[in-house]
Order: sequence, then structure tokens, then C-alpha cells
Amino acid sequence: MTHPGTQPSLDLAALIETVQRNERASKSFQDVELRLIGAHDWCAFLEGIFVYLPEVFRLASAGLWLDVRMPLLRDLLESGCGRADLEANLRSGLQGGLALSRLCAGSQPWLGRVSELSDLEPAVSETFFDARTATGSAIVLPLLNRTQLLGYLCLASDDSARFDASMGTDLLARFSRVAAASLDNVAHREHLRKTGVTDPLTGLSNRRYFDERLHHEIRRANSHAAPMSCLFIDIDHFKQINDTHGHATGDLALGAIGTCLKQQVRVGDTVSRYGGEEFVALLMCELPDALAVAERIRIAVEALEVLDDEGRRIALSVSIGVAAYRLNSEANSGAASPEALARSLLDQADQAMYRAKHQGRNRVSLREA
Repeated sequence: MTHPGTQPSLDLAALIETVQRNERASKSFQDVELRLIGAHDWCAFLEGIFVYLPEVFRLASAGLWLDVRMPLLRDLLESGCGRADLEANLRSGLQGGLALSRLCAGSQPWLGRVSELSDLEPAVSETFFDARTATGSAIVLPLLNRTQLLGYLCLASDDSARFDASMGTDLLARFSRVAAASLDNVAHREHLRKTGVTDPLTGLSNRRYFDERLHHEIRRANSHAAPMSCLFIDIDHFKQINDTHGHATGDLALGAIGTCLKQQVRVGDTVSRYGGEEFVALLMCELPDALAVAERIRIAVEALEVLDDEGRRIALSVSIGVAAYRLNSEANSGAASPEALARSLLDQADQAMYRAKHQGRNRVSLREA
């Protein structure tokens, strides 16, 4: 006879095992995500996808398809990474993406047996799922950076029961977002390297690159009604720092603040040195989130430990102006072109920064209505 307490004990053991398995999966995903976020160039990103990811999850293969309609991705593909073993699993074009999009209806991950892909074009199927996985199972992840589809990541196992449609996709959806943002970040970093628009003192992009990115994001915001905000950041009393401590110390302060700004924004956001002691940030978020980021930056800069030649701490602070882009706003009503809209947004943030200066500095301010 079965003891009355046996079944609950078994159920509890199964629940504990499920929780532990999910925790292990989450930790593994985080390890791969950190590798992708930290990828310093195109080759390092591909290593994360084609070497590290299959190793961590014991996959039979991994394939990446990129949409060549995206100029930055096209530049990546044209420049290459110099390693044939990595580029062997990299595909691009239009037809493959159309086929994969039918699998991922509504841009959702697809899971199932490779044998179920009978309606997929043979050339596409063979590209991502080779003979080793013909009897196995697979995952297809759409890589969406905000509203833009960059491509698809195809992961295959030789175990036909490993991936199926009944599995939860929360971790997969989060991973695909991180992978897409990391890909976009690498693409922009390679673009910076290619066009020489990096500020040598701070390591941030410079004004030329920021203006180009701002115009691009304005067009994207107009097409997809996507949120976007701009910060204009000015170091308080910077001339006094240079006059009192010398330009070498001033350069140290600029470098420290540049690093600080980069640490306070998300992957995919843009921070640039705009000139002198001025910085700008382009954030893919609504106004309340932008205000929170600005306040976080203000606090972080105030806490920086920058020392002068005698080892004394220099007091640093910034005044920050915040403006949010709204497609049909009164402020933008007279600006028809992306360039004019971009200038209007930047001017609004600049005016808000001067308002912060007039209110006493070391604060965040909105443009006056």
C-alpha cells in the first residue's frame, strides 16, 4: 500500500527539480548574454554565437541569418571578420528571411522538430539545419532591435525531443532581445571604427556620428511611432577646473565623465561627446524613463573620484536638459525633414540644459513649455 505522504513528496521533488533546471538555464543564458554584450568587435560577437553558445547549451549547430537591407549589417558582412570557420555559419539575403518569418509568426520564437519544416524552402532548411540535425529539433529566434528585424538565429539539437512547441519561451524571448541589441551595438561600433568618428579622449562617438545616428533614429521613430528622448549634458564650471588645475586634469575629468555616462545607459542607446565639455545622449525610451536616466547620470557624476596633481578630489557635477521626441508635437510641427526634426529635438534638450544652469546647476531640467 502506498503511504499517504508519498505522492505529495514526489510532486514536491519534481517541482524542486523543475525550479533548479530553470535556474540553471537562466544562469547559462546570462553567461552567453554577458559574452555578447561585452563583444568588442564583429569577430568576438560571432564567437559568442557560433562557439560559446553551442558549447554552453550542447547544441549540434547554430546559424545566423542577417537582413542585407540594413545598411549597418551590410557593412558588417562586407567587412568580414577574417575567420572562415565563423563566417561559414553566417547567411544573409532576402529569401531566407521571408521563409523564416513564416515560422516565427508575430515575431515569436519557433520550436519543434526539424522534420516539421517540410514547407520551408529546401535551400533555407539546408542552410541552417544540416544532415546531423535532420532528425533532431530546433529553435528559430527572430532578432528584433526595438521595431527593426535584424535577422534570425537558428539553434539545432540532434535530440528530437529537446525543443518542442509546448516549452516556455520567456527566457528565449529575453535572450533574443539581448542578442539583437548586442548585434546592433557591434554594428554601430564597427561603423565608428570604419568611419573614424570616435572621440579619442573619452572613447565615445563624436558629434559627426551622433548627428548621423540622430537622423537615422528620427526616421525610424517616424516610421514606427517609436519612443525617443535626448539628453544634453554640460559639465558645470569646467573652465574653472582647467584654469585651477590645468588642462591635463581637465582631460582626466572629461575621460572619467565619458566613462560614467556610458555606464549609465543601456545597450543600444547612444552617448557622444558633442564638443568641449558638452555631451549628448540618445535614449530609446519615453520621457519618464529618460528623466530617471538623467538623474542617475547626475548622481553618478557627482560621486566620481577625480584627483588633481596633489591628490585632492575635484568636485564634479553636470547640468542636464531632457527632451522627448513626439511625431505630431507643436514643437516639431514646422520641421518637415528628418534633419530639421533632429535639430528641433536637440535644440529643445539644449534649451532645457541652459534652464538647469540658470536654476543653479547640478540638476536635471525639462524644456519650458
